[in-house]
Amino acid sequence: MDNLSDALKKLKITAIDISEDSLEGCLDCLLQALAQNNMETSEKLQGSGILQLFASLLTPHSPCTAKVANIIAEVAKNEFMRLPCVEAGLIPPLVQLLNCKDQEVLLQTGRALGNICYDSHEGRSAVEHAGGAQIVVDHLRSLGSSTDPASEKLLTVFCGMLMNYSNENDSLQAQLINMGVIPTLVKLLGIHCQNSALTEMCLVAFGNLAELESSKEQFAYTNVAEELVKLFKKQIEHDKKEMIFEVLAPLAENDAIKLQLVDAGLVECLLEIVQQTVDSEREEDIAELKTASDLMVLLLLGDESMQKLFEGGKGNVFQRVLSWVPSNNHQLQLAGALAIANFARNDGNCIHMVDNGIVQKLMDLLDRHVEDGNVTVQHAALSALRNLAIPVVNKDKMLSAGVAEAVLKFLKSEMPPVQFKLLGTLRMLIDAQVEAAEQLGKNVKLVQRLVEWCEAKDHAGVMGESNRLLSALIRHSKSKDVIKTIVQNGGVKHLVTMATSEHVIMQNEALVALALIAALELVTAEKDLENAKLVQILHRLLADERSAPEIKYNSMVLICALLGSETLHKEMQSLAFLEVVSKLRSHENKTVAQQASLTEQRLAVDS
Repeated sequence: MDNLSDALKKLKITAIDISEDSLEGCLDCLLQALAQNNMETSEKLQGSGILQLFASLLTPHSPCTAKVANIIAEVAKNEFMRLPCVEAGLIPPLVQLLNCKDQEVLLQTGRALGNICYDSHEGRSAVEHAGGAQIVVDHLRSLGSSTDPASEKLLTVFCGMLMNYSNENDSLQAQLINMGVIPTLVKLLGIHCQNSALTEMCLVAFGNLAELESSKEQFAYTNVAEELVKLFKKQIEHDKKEMIFEVLAPLAENDAIKLQLVDAGLVECLLEIVQQTVDSEREEDIAELKTASDLMVLLLLGDESMQKLFEGGKGNVFQRVLSWVPSNNHQLQLAGALAIANFARNDGNCIHMVDNGIVQKLMDLLDRHVEDGNVTVQHAALSALRNLAIPVVNKDKMLSAGVAEAVLKFLKSEMPPVQFKLLGTLRMLIDAQVEAAEQLGKNVKLVQRLVEWCEAKDHAGVMGESNRLLSALIRHSKSKDVIKTIVQNGGVKHLVTMATSEHVIMQNEALVALALIAALELVTAEKDLENAKLVQILHRLLADERSAPEIKYNSMVLICALLGSETLHKEMQSLAFLEVVSKLRSHENKTVAQQASLTEQRLAVDS
């Protein structure tokens, strides 16, 4: 280290007048010391005040410039040296050097800037201010087609520099995207696919940029899907595949890119990975299986890509994915069920799948997960059944197949995601199915659980779906027995609360169910309706100008039905309902105006 101290002294005293040979000797000594102990040498360098002198040594025509830039690149590997490099004014002269023609100077300058930018807000700001990013992007463009080793090395360094410059910084990433870096990087990937260092750097840069929404649109205009799939097919090592997966996942969130990936043959690669890894117990194979099957499910989220792979239910991919459901591998069961849920996004597909026995496969899968089952698999299988139950023609077939009974086995679940899907599936199944709605509505255990979940304030989704199912049981069965079961188990107050929901559809469902209760079982429900302050709520809904026309209409229908109760009628009189209703006779909606006239007559006759 004595040589180092001498070199630092020499540099400090004579930096301006030093001869080039002597300067080169000092710089070599510094580089040697950095190679032996980077951190200690960097600390000494910082303490000596030499950094400020480096700014004057970074001149385009000096033969020592590359070595000075190399020293800066080495010291900037230490986090504590990045800010001092910025404060020493090194960024502007380094950025100026990006305009020179000497490849070694460019290489070391790119390294220096990249290292200073790494995780350093000040470094990035200084490079941005000096306009460094645009020059580097221009270099990537002009050098992009050169495949000689020196050019490829330089391209790798420049890609790395841009990555460090913009990593986890949305505004700098957006700036690079506006400079057109994405098509440039995609082109590099295609031309230099044999160069693993450059390829890796491109992939990391893609991963960096792909999270931004605006980048996905730009990627969609390139042939990135084709290039990535081509590259993926060549990979043998797990780490390399994983790197490509990390880029594919965010890109595949874009529907246009989903379709491009399907066209480029990614699905076949994914199916092959599943086949190769399904029986393996190696950790990396299990991880690869998960990533491949998850990505497969993601590709099916796009309408066009999903329909292309469905191929009228005859597609090879569709059949292969179906075979995952009865597998013994939880990850494949999950992916298979999610894939079915994604295929079941239009009536035609749903009808085809129900007619081809998929419901039984899903029920068998659920059966394997009733006791201490896998929650994600339960959730996925219920999601698939819910979607399949949407077309009218499927409901009766699914009810006959015993889907309601299979779903009810999960009533005891304490997991909100499972509860939510269970409720949604039952609600879809009983839509316009009188018999099923009556059967379920008389199921005391179900009704008690619904009433309990109506109070699940921590889980708005479960609470909302429970209310909607309670209402649906009444609306679709129109059964006195169902109403009695719901009243006796404390469901009325929840339906009254539901009438004040912020969602018009839920308000409506509640008001229609309450009108049926009032029409069919008013005596049984009277006390609960009074305690829940229904009359006051109806007054508020009618008086509120923001209430939707259908809310006003259904509120008045309900008022007429409530007139049969002396207690509730008295309450209406005390709240001057006549006045509010008579105002609605001139409502712009004719149906509301007509109902207002009828309701006014009823109120006047009974007053």
